Amino acid sequence: MRPASAAALGAVAVIEAVTRAHDRQQTVVAALLALAVVAPAALARLWPATAAVLSTLAVLSSLLTSYPVTVAGVVALATLCAVAGRRRPLPAVFALILPMGLYATVPLSSDRWGGKTFAIVLLAVMTLGTAVGATLQLRDERRRHRATEQSAAASLMEYAARGERARIARELHDVVAHHLTMISLQAEAARLATPGMPPDGARRLTAIGDTARTALTEMRRLLGVLREDGNAEPALRPQPGLRQLNALLDEVRDAATGSGVRLIVSGPVQPLDPGVELTAYRIVQEGLTNARRHAPGAAVDVELRYSGDDLIVRIYDNGPGPAPDGGSGHGLTGMLERAAMVGGRVTAGAAPGAGFLVEAVLPKKGATP
Repeated sequence: MRPASAAALGAVAVIEAVTRAHDRQQTVVAALLALAVVAPAALARLWPATAAVLSTLAVLSSLLTSYPVTVAGVVALATLCAVAGRRRPLPAVFALILPMGLYATVPLSSDRWGGKTFAIVLLAVMTLGTAVGATLQLRDERRRHRATEQSAAASLMEYAARGERARIARELHDVVAHHLTMISLQAEAARLATPGMPPDGARRLTAIGDTARTALTEMRRLLGVLREDGNAEPALRPQPGLRQLNALLDEVRDAATGSGVRLIVSGPVQPLDPGVELTAYRIVQEGLTNARRHAPGAAVDVELRYSGDDLIVRIYDNGPGPAPDGGSGHGLTGMLERAAMVGGRVTAGAAPGAGFLVEAVLPKKGATP
């Protein structure tokens, strides 16, 4: 109970006691006893058990001197028992009601105004207040226990996730990074060890080596993120977006044989959410990789169409079309997952007439929370 509330309750108790008194002497004593019952409520936030003991002693003094306890005093006593029951061990709190229980059960020579009956009522009120406080204490303990269990479960899940990320990082380092390194070295060795190689062939081998080294750099950055090395923060750089699309197409043109790659932009160019730009870039990157793998030499058109609230991305090649077995790679799955993360969708399949078409529809503002 706040001190201001205790003061207001004390004022009500004094007024009630003065109203009941019959003469001046009784008025002073009744007011002091009424105030003594309520005043400990100001200590409830710091010492609830002590406050409850003081209030109980004041109530017993009123009963022993045949001065009625005010309604405000009963409210204060019940409140103090409830606060003590919530913040103190249960056996210690129920010990607070023992003095009132003794008064209610021990016979006395005089009971002029039904003090015994009133003591039984007070005993019931104090027991009820203590029980309410103990119930709230038990609820708080269960809530804390549940929060502790949830925190422990979250910690275990995070530990397991870190272990899985570390395992993936080891696999990427031991297998994929090794192969990328070998590709780079072999491309450079082939360029240097082959006498009389045409300039175009040497240029393409150099491009292969450069691409492998770039992929290896990206792989190492990814490994740093997966391992979450606390000693050295991995070097970070901005994620690619549509502004880097021309550089990506130039790399593909340098490595392509026989045909070119075109970029077609239609509609008024508008600013996009950074996540949408990254998703569009990665979808184009994966689409071009698939075209080079499954339709080497085919011409590829990359189209960005700004339409209403959506960005439509199309990657079309005039190659042989879908593989008879439907393909077995993870490229399309990755596109679907990336698009879904920003609230978009991807379709892929045979293009009208001939070739293969990947189409992604991405909202310009990203996924709606």
